[in-house]
Amino acid sequence: MKINLFGRQTIGAWAVAAFLAGTTAIGVSNLFPADEPAAPKSDDFSPYVDKDGGISLPADYRNKFEHLGTWAVATKPDKPADELHVVYTRPEDIRAYRRDGKFPDGAVLVKEVTKASSDKLTTGQASWDTGIKIWFVMIKDSKERFPKNPLYAKGWGWALFEAKDPKKNVATSFDASCKACHIPAQQDDWVYIRGYPILNPALHK
Repeated sequence: MKINLFGRQTIGAWAVAAFLAGTTAIGVSNLFPADEPAAPKSDDFSPYVDKDGGISLPADYRNKFEHLGTWAVATKPDKPADELHVVYTRPEDIRAYRRDGKFPDGAVLVKEVTKASSDKLTTGQASWDTGIKIWFVMIKDSKERFPKNPLYAKGWGWALFEAKDPKKNVATSFDASCKACHIPAQQDDWVYIRGYPILNPALHK
């Protein structure tokens, strides 16, 4: 599986933010039943992780999480952006990062990757959401609770879900499914912090 996460060419990420509100062609609430934790939990580590380290996609992330940032991604050279990568995390994870400069144990990052259309509008070259393709989920595991689970590495648990089946993690391992795209961000705990100014405490006093 070769899926580019955050490392693709970013184009006008903040210019497209105005197009994001209310533009999802496939509503998340229509894809899930009511949100349920992945029981049983491991030492109350995370409601989205079961006792074996299995990760579930938080069905309520758009209602309970905060928007971290958005990337407009061109998957083909010299072409307009054809994907939007919209990233969310819990409010308490944002507060902890601003305070400590790192994500706390159990922090959850959800990235929805949507298809995007592009056109030259009166505001300029624009891209907008036309429907979810996949989700990526990262859960901070600083205690390395699941050393035999190949989806746990570098202090995180990693998961990938497709729109056709949001309950099935299709990632096979960190090395096969996630590592290549996150190598440029390894100095920032494997997260592309540069795209998330909301984490900067100086901007949010």
